[in-house]
Amino acid sequence: MPGKKKKFVIVERPNQNESNRLKYIDLFCGIGGFHQALRDMGAECVLACDKDKYCRQVYEMNYDMKVAEDVKKLKPEEMPDFDIICAGFPCQAFSNAGKKKTFDDERGLLFDEIMRIAKVKKPRFMFLENVKHILKVGNGEVIKYIFAQLDKHGYEVQYFNMSPHEYGIPQQRERVYFVCVRKDIYTTPVSLVYPKTDEIRFHEYLDKKDEIPEKYFLKGDVLNTLNAWEEMIKAFVVDEKISPTILVNEFYNTYSEAEFKNLVQWRQDYITKNRPLYEKYAATWDDWYARHQNTLSKREIYAKLEWQVGTIKENDSIFDYFIQMRQSGIRVKRAKYFPTLVAISQIPIYGKEKRYITPREGLRLQSFPEDFKLLPEDKHSYKQLGNSVNVSNVKNVLESTLRHYNVYNMS
Repeated sequence: MPGKKKKFVIVERPNQNESNRLKYIDLFCGIGGFHQALRDMGAECVLACDKDKYCRQVYEMNYDMKVAEDVKKLKPEEMPDFDIICAGFPCQAFSNAGKKKTFDDERGLLFDEIMRIAKVKKPRFMFLENVKHILKVGNGEVIKYIFAQLDKHGYEVQYFNMSPHEYGIPQQRERVYFVCVRKDIYTTPVSLVYPKTDEIRFHEYLDKKDEIPEKYFLKGDVLNTLNAWEEMIKAFVVDEKISPTILVNEFYNTYSEAEFKNLVQWRQDYITKNRPLYEKYAATWDDWYARHQNTLSKREIYAKLEWQVGTIKENDSIFDYFIQMRQSGIRVKRAKYFPTLVAISQIPIYGKEKRYITPREGLRLQSFPEDFKLLPEDKHSYKQLGNSVNVSNVKNVLESTLRHYNVYNMS
């Protein structure tokens, strides 16, 4: 966020001193996105908790405090007093990338652990974060349950659906932030203090290419697969539409009428819609497939292309865009901002440089500072960044609320 760092000190309570500055607990803390935002504002974390031991290590490295392991073992009666609960509670049960089991998934019930603590400690504010799909999964029953529990425990709720790319940060990451205010102090809805912007300084978030280690550059089957698809992209005429997802292997599968009807509906639809594209370029497809079948057959996703960048343009290239190797196929997206960082192995590929983004670039996309420390193993860092909140978005919500309720002095 722009401007000078601000220090927040409670002004409601009598006999204030430095020890009574704004205090909070950080549940499901991950690597500390909420902590980073509140530390920048001068608040004090009195407890953090996360079950992932690697997240705990990173949190302790950066914030010099021990992190509790199991939220279910926390005893609110033994906790110090605090003003705020922060909780980016686990989203896998609600996410598109997960199976959206909602209440059938134990992670979907961890929200109740927040309520268990809030019931006893009654903090003035709670700031909760989750994926946008939480608003509609389970036919709306999940969000209805959450709102009912918050109301039952004495909180008014407002939520913001926001993404870093709307605020000048080149990552599309749509998340919902719930602002929960205790009813006895609730006044009016909060307005965000930092407005949306279309200005994205994309290259400020990138490492210098000549300083990036070789391990991040594409090689082997992934590079061979993308080079193969590059050949096919060059074969299409300008303005050709190549969506929905192309399932190349289906060009060469044959089904009886009964077998076709037994396929899942989405596959039937894709096969039917892909057929004209195959027929228009049949000889080219056949030659291309024969030459690259060995590579394409190594993983099912290699033979699937999700081209999400519109019709074919003059001199188009797959390397003009961002790429992710997803379970649904090779997803190609416009290069104005990066696709969502996710906790599973779908590291964004920066096509223009034929490489994966680095963990340090991921930190910038999540608005962490340059001096933030990560573990040396990239697999942990990518997962942690995919699970993290965006610090800039969080700070916007936090600062807007605390300013609205005038619970601090700014210095």
